[in-house]
Amino acid sequence: MAIIAPARPTSDQVGTRRRTDIDGLRTLAILLVVIYHVWFGRVSGGVDVFLMISAFFLTGSLAKRAIAGEQLKLGTFWARRFRRLLPAAAMTMLGLLVTAYFVYPPTQWPRLWADTWSSLFYVQNWHLAFSEVDYYARDVASTSPLQHFWSLSVQGQVFLLWPLLIGFVALCFAHRREWIRPALVIVFSLVFAVSLVFSVVETSSAQAFAYFDTRARLWEFAAGSLLALLQPYIRVPAMIRAVLGWTGIAGIVLCGVVLDVRGGFPGYLALWPILATAAIIVSGGEDHRGGPAKLLSSRPLQYFSGDAYALYLIHWPVLITWMIVTDRDRPGLLAGGAIIVGSMILARLLARFVEHPLQRAAWFDRTTWRSLLVIGACILLVGGSTAAWQIGERSRAADIAMHPAENHPGAAQIGSGSPLADDVPLIPVATALDAQWSSAGAACSGRFAPASAVLAGSCNQSALAKTADRVVVIVGDSHAQQLGVPMIQVAKNRGIGVVTLLKGGCTISASEQDRSATGSGCHDWAKAAIAYVEALHPDAVYTVVTRADPVAAERKVDGIDQTLDVFAQSDIPVIAVRDNPRFSSNMYDCVADARAAGRSSEECGVAKAAALADENPARSLEDRAAALVDFTPWLCPDGICRGEIGNVAVYLDDNHITRDYGLTLAPMLAEMLDHAGLAAVSERDGS
Repeated sequence: MAIIAPARPTSDQVGTRRRTDIDGLRTLAILLVVIYHVWFGRVSGGVDVFLMISAFFLTGSLAKRAIAGEQLKLGTFWARRFRRLLPAAAMTMLGLLVTAYFVYPPTQWPRLWADTWSSLFYVQNWHLAFSEVDYYARDVASTSPLQHFWSLSVQGQVFLLWPLLIGFVALCFAHRREWIRPALVIVFSLVFAVSLVFSVVETSSAQAFAYFDTRARLWEFAAGSLLALLQPYIRVPAMIRAVLGWTGIAGIVLCGVVLDVRGGFPGYLALWPILATAAIIVSGGEDHRGGPAKLLSSRPLQYFSGDAYALYLIHWPVLITWMIVTDRDRPGLLAGGAIIVGSMILARLLARFVEHPLQRAAWFDRTTWRSLLVIGACILLVGGSTAAWQIGERSRAADIAMHPAENHPGAAQIGSGSPLADDVPLIPVATALDAQWSSAGAACSGRFAPASAVLAGSCNQSALAKTADRVVVIVGDSHAQQLGVPMIQVAKNRGIGVVTLLKGGCTISASEQDRSATGSGCHDWAKAAIAYVEALHPDAVYTVVTRADPVAAERKVDGIDQTLDVFAQSDIPVIAVRDNPRFSSNMYDCVADARAAGRSSEECGVAKAAALADENPARSLEDRAAALVDFTPWLCPDGICRGEIGNVAVYLDDNHITRDYGLTLAPMLAEMLDHAGLAAVSERDGS
């Protein structure tokens, strides 16, 4: 058991003398990260080791200066710190941008741009956190090659916050410097306790968000800070030190095997790698005979210690790029070995020619502005390249949009017999798919504003809604959203207002499975949505009533009969829409790849019999619905569900139709509604 010695430490005991064993620990941690990522597809817990070590050295260095009465010069500190971190990161991002331009599918470019911006400014963790609870972000099929920047972003944020905390304490006790250390212990103990409790609570309720949440990670840094402040007082017998050290090594190596790090961290489970790291640091602090310090200080681990940061930066983009190029989910033994060796070679080059020269050059340390010059150059290089690429692609998309409308007939091509023009580009372009998500207009206001907080953020209204004498409500999940595009267009043409009540993964039934990003909340939302529609009493409700599935039979939405009965009792007509097909692979990517290779996109087609039921399951709702809408003839002509029709991409991913194609379905919807004799949405003279 460790003993906290009462002896007063001298100022140099707080110092940050070179700890080769910790350098070796860093090397061991990054090797575990790489090996677990490449061969096991798991997270090792090595990142948590990095977080604690960084706080250990950061706090030790600044606390020593504060106790000695030196000025912290935070502006200079931040400039030097980020000057040493950013160049290698910037070169990694720049290299990835170049690689992606040549080998990544264009559908992945927009996400890479967004990840590059967030990584460049050290907010990637928040970008990923909010993506985890964004239903629409889940449609991105591949893992980001910059996802690993989340930990660097958290670390960068702490590098801004920690000096402020230490500086504030130093300022408060400027005339009683002997109180600085106790005060810092109290401050970081509070941070540790509050953040750990917060982490446990958030992890239990929203683990995917908590994993990237800075607030849920601060306690790991606080643990490193407390160890740096208390280590001079810690006295442990040599034998116990050795046991602690080897136990810590075993804990770090086995953490990713025993625990589900990616699915269970941070929370209390992250105490495992944090305590293991603390044990190793304590073990090598003084007399480390029999402990792992000799192993960690050995030549092989020291040889690679200078490449640890660069290897962390490089290995993940190399791995993800390999997966994209080979279209495989996991490398085997030989391919994985090649990825690791290649990453180590690139890391050595990055460290030797970029990271170390800019870290060690005394010229940059002479004035703060020189460090700022390096930081500015990195931002300009990466940001400028990203911005130029984005602007170029937007310009190209705008040029394609100027093509004559007859070149992109979409659904109108079915049965027309008219030949299509040759060499017409596909719309929408790959980099504009995010803009294909439909929206009726501004957030609901006035009489359309929902009273229930459950519906907050899910209600929108068209410009006509306020003044039109007729209103249609489109309600449901993302399929109702995209299949609602033709309804919005028909309503616009006929002077009808539209209100949309949409939540990704949530149908208008409280009995259907919850498929929201968080996996909870749909049933409460559905009940509130039904009550909203009853209270508003629109002229018609437009909703998807069946559920297609790539591996299961198409069926009615569970509980949809009861929902339609509620609307029938309130005398609200329902336009019941059949779901569109869903596929096991990304239909847009298939079409784009076929076109790029000079092949016909018809090879992407899927038999209707494999995607949808032989008969529309919504037929059983005819007595409850005012109109049945089935777009299948224009989605699966001649029994084949196609990814491209009339030079328009039908799908933006594996299951959502594009807005561009939805607009071409408007005339077909108008005809179906008129055939059903639904007066609420009929065309009126003078409208």
